[in-house]
Parts: sequence; C-alpha cells; structure tokens
Amino acid sequence: MPDAVTERLSDLGNVQVAVPVLALAALYAARRGNRLGALAAALAMALVPALVVPLKEWTARPGPLEPWAAGYFPSGHTATAAVAYIGAALLLRPYTRRPWPVAVALALTAATACGLILRGWHWPLDVLASLLLCLPLLCGVGLAVRRGVRPPA
Repeated sequence: MPDAVTERLSDLGNVQVAVPVLALAALYAARRGNRLGALAAALAMALVPALVVPLKEWTARPGPLEPWAAGYFPSGHTATAAVAYIGAALLLRPYTRRPWPVAVALALTAATACGLILRGWHWPLDVLASLLLCLPLLCGVGLAVRRGVRPPA
C-alpha cells in the first residue's frame, strides 16, 4: 500500500480527527435526552491518555522502524480511534435502528490500525493491546447509553 494511503489511514486516529466525531455524537445523544451516555463517552475519551501514557512509559517499547525510539506500546492512535468511533456508534445506535453506525465505526478503527501497522509506526501487538484496553471503557459507554435512553412516548 502506498505511504500516502497508510498515512491517511493512520491519521484517522489523530485526536483532531477522531474526537470531533465523538463530540458530535455526544451532543446529538445529549440533545435527544441521553445525557448519561454522552457523559460516559466523554469520560471514556478523557481516560484514554490515563490508560495509554503510563503503559507507554513503563514498557518503553521501540517501534518497528525506529528501534532507538521508545513508547510505542500500546498505540494511542488506535485507542483514540476505537473509543471515538465505536463510542459514537454506541451513542447513535438507539436512534438509527440500523447496523451502519457500528459497521462504519469498526471499519474506521480497523483502517486506523492497519494504517499504523502498514506504515511501520506500530507492531500488531501495540494495536491489539490498545483495543483490549479500550474494551472496559466501551462496555461502560454501552451500559450508560442503555440506561440513559428514554423509552418512546
């Protein structure tokens, strides 16, 4: 895959790209009455650096193309993408009744992960670890969304 493509895919995990997607979904959910779900999604995103940064410092793992550099495990871009896109899909799911938000979220997260690996910025284990770290956060968002959805009038 060309470098320009893999770079764009990995950029999907940038805070400037992923967080606005989650913010828009949270605003939509809050406006529809699911403030609990919106708050949980925002909290999950705020917790991503609190989970990822200490592990990066503790492991000091070198990157695939930069063995002299450290801090590649786990992947912060993957964690950001997963919480932002999957969290947004969880927030939108009660209002769409269609599977496309989840499918799009999974595709964007997978595209980010593939871009990071193919670009040589992360080992596959870095990406997998990030996804596993995000599971409890996303489960919390899912629970909050279910509890925060108002029954139809």
